[in-house]
Amino acid sequence: MSDNPQQNKNRPAVTPARAEQQDERKKRLAAALRENLRKRKSQKRSQTGSGGGNTED
Repeated sequence: MSDNPQQNKNRPAVTPARAEQQDERKKRLAAALRENLRKRKSQKRSQTGSGGGNTED
């Protein structure tokens, strides 16, 4: 059972510089996601807030 090709593949080691780049990227993406969610919430509030509720007759 030790002939499993997936176990024999060696992955390249992550250098400290690359790890730092990945960490910075994760932080940037998280900040962008939070900002996007804030914008979407604000847009949704302005759409629903100005109408005074449901306008069905």
